[in-house]
Amino acid sequence: MKRISSDDVRHVARLAELEFSDGEILKITPQLDKILEHVARVSAVDTDGIQPTSHAVDIKNVFRDDTVEDSISQEEALKNAPEEENDGFSVPRID
Repeated sequence: MKRISSDDVRHVARLAELEFSDGEILKITPQLDKILEHVARVSAVDTDGIQPTSHAVDIKNVFRDDTVEDSISQEEALKNAPEEENDGFSVPRID
């Protein structure tokens, strides 16, 4: 059963502001149809009683100690700045 037509592909392409030639539409349509067929098969799987997961395996954050280290001085940070203002970088305004 065909799930998507060439007209549907043209419509979605227009909404996405994409341009395809007629040859590309003829090539893309059956590919998208196969994708939609696969999605339908996956959607048909009975998942009742299955806990939703965000990852296939358990993950955990690995934390390190937050240690204070020496940093560069303000003068050192600003020494290569093209312009500075009020002890900081001067950058053009973005409107």
